[in-house]
Amino acid sequence: MFLDRFHSVQDGHVVISALQASQFAKEIAGDFNPIHDPDARRFCVPGDLLFAIVLARFGLSENMTFRFRSLLGENVPLKFVETENTIDVCDDAGKVYIEVARSGATTRDEELIETITRAYVAASGKNFPHTLKPLMESNGVMFNPDRPMVMYESMSLALENLDLPSPGLELHNATLEAAGKRGNVLLEYRLTADHKPVGEVTKRLVLSGLRPYCAEAMAGVIEEFYRLKARGADYFNKDNSGDHSNANSAG
Repeated sequence: MFLDRFHSVQDGHVVISALQASQFAKEIAGDFNPIHDPDARRFCVPGDLLFAIVLARFGLSENMTFRFRSLLGENVPLKFVETENTIDVCDDAGKVYIEVARSGATTRDEELIETITRAYVAASGKNFPHTLKPLMESNGVMFNPDRPMVMYESMSLALENLDLPSPGLELHNATLEAAGKRGNVLLEYRLTADHKPVGEVTKRLVLSGLRPYCAEAMAGVIEEFYRLKARGADYFNKDNSGDHSNANSAG
């Protein structure tokens, strides 16, 4: 399974090290947010990795909703509490990191699940700047350029069926609703099979520190994004004695 490199199983618990999480973010998701660097002051595991592990362990259902409740740090032993229609990802103290609701038919086809996972995670990697920058610009607002945080709130998928030859994912709508200092983003994707629509995927994000849009400030954020992207996987091949602790860039 392609996820084996990115977690381990210890005493019946799933454990994700900072290095494993960071490698997943950079190599699979194309996510270069320094909050996922192993030595980040506020390190957290990418939500996409937890999403991928849930699908790999429990299968893909026709209807699924993932609600991201808490940020996950490194080396936290996780258990998966399953009922007929729900899955909670939590630690032994009962803290919940993801709540999953599901219904409809379920497949455990490993090849299909990997393809869907990779398509979804790749789409997530394009959130910033490809989608969010023009969305913020058109709405005349932006996140705090000094702490440009973008947080997952939830994602849902609704499939007509699980017969999905050559599945793909394409963004077809994006909206931003400003509520004071908070920006609520809705991204809507069309899931296709053999280039025909077969379902919908929606993702809700939260932008913090909302303020009037400033092209110069945004240019600085984007410049930093591409600097981090250029560093990319080379992060693991270099002496990491430099400062990689800025954990607030969007991505």
